[in-house]
Amino acid sequence: MIEPFKVAGKLVQAGESRTIDVPMARLYTHTEITMPVVVIHGKKNGPRLFICASIHGDEINGVEIIRRVLENVSTKQLSGTLLAVPIVNVFGFITHSRYLPDRRDLNRSFPGSLTGSLAARLAHLFMREIVLQCNYGIDLHTAASPRTNLPQIRTTPGDEEMLRIADAFAAPVTVLAKAPGGSLRREAIKRGVKVLLYEAGESAHFNSTAIETGFNGILRVMHHLGMVKGIRTRGRHDPLHSSRSAWIRARQSGILHLKVQPGDWIQKGQQLGIISDPLGEEIKMIKAPWRGLVIGQIKEPLVYRGDAVLHLASIDESAQKRTLDTQQNAPT
Repeated sequence: MIEPFKVAGKLVQAGESRTIDVPMARLYTHTEITMPVVVIHGKKNGPRLFICASIHGDEINGVEIIRRVLENVSTKQLSGTLLAVPIVNVFGFITHSRYLPDRRDLNRSFPGSLTGSLAARLAHLFMREIVLQCNYGIDLHTAASPRTNLPQIRTTPGDEEMLRIADAFAAPVTVLAKAPGGSLRREAIKRGVKVLLYEAGESAHFNSTAIETGFNGILRVMHHLGMVKGIRTRGRHDPLHSSRSAWIRARQSGILHLKVQPGDWIQKGQQLGIISDPLGEEIKMIKAPWRGLVIGQIKEPLVYRGDAVLHLASIDESAQKRTLDTQQNAPT
């Protein structure tokens, strides 16, 4: 007998799919703001997985990813429970803002507080109603404006189970890195809920590759966890693992001209671009500090000294050779 699943005091019976509007707060106009949650509660026992997006309100790729997942998962085929939250930061989503009205970053406000700031209260609500009811989670993000990211998974070093789940997701790159303090991933893991973070594309824009990779990755994770069977996916990669990544920063202010983009392999000492003043009198070259893969870049050409312009991940040399051989021998 499968027990009903409860969110915000509402029960979802086994074999039922239900949308629940979780009360978050009221505007000063007396209008109530709610967070929509779709609960798909299977008839068979299995893991409890949450997928969420728009913790930063201007990061919208994950919203479309979750919409596509919900189109392809039903109670008939599901073992366990799926909680889908396409818009966590409803305030920021409405105003096209990364932040909440109190100017706080929700992904630095976990685990939150019942009596704290607006961000703290929302973080506490999300932890209580969604995260702590699950065994696993996938948190969907894009790069912060004005940057863009190659599709990538971030997971905790040393956690072999999470690495296997990350490999099942099969994004092009898996970055092994600890989550920052106050983030959903870090605070969930501390409480025994294993969470992957997916980064892909840029804020405020749909990116078809980022969406397709994320959609297929979630279905593959659900298959790996035994939640679904017989779902076909596309675009599977043999994920590359990176335990070191860093941003290359501008050495002077000026106009940026990059010669590489996310997904490009680069060699140590390779010229990646230049920064010049508007008159072309002062020019500085940007060179690669080590061999690796470009996993992110700034999108705007006007930069100040110290701005992060390229995100470079160090990749095992044998893995790079296998990837390059695959690309060179691929059919045209």
